[in-house]
Amino acid sequence: MYLLEMLTADGCDIEDLGALDPNVSVDYPDVARQVADKLLADPEARGILICGTGAGVAIAANRFRHIRASRCDRPGQAADDRFHDDINVLALAADDCDPEMAFATAQSFLGAPFDAAERRIRRIKAIS
Repeated sequence: MYLLEMLTADGCDIEDLGALDPNVSVDYPDVARQVADKLLADPEARGILICGTGAGVAIAANRFRHIRASRCDRPGQAADDRFHDDINVLALAADDCDPEMAFATAQSFLGAPFDAAERRIRRIKAIS
């Protein structure tokens, strides 16, 4: 909830597709599919997925052709992954990342540009 509250306070327009009731189990592949569908409908949008390790949501999201998800643990990594690989989904590990670091990483992901150099576009097309 901290991340959602902080990003909203930071001016981000957020649609929460995740575990809305803490008493109800949610399967992360289902949430990853919902995020992938949203990003297909709006290619300029970005998604943030969170699970215990961050690996499960990244794997689930990357199943979709138009998704480029990366598990990032710190702001510089998120900025680099956006810049070099145009990631559109940030995967966070709830078990490994404190709330302040998650917020800083999300801010970096959301604010970082993509370097649209020809070689980067060529590589992204090869994996998409």
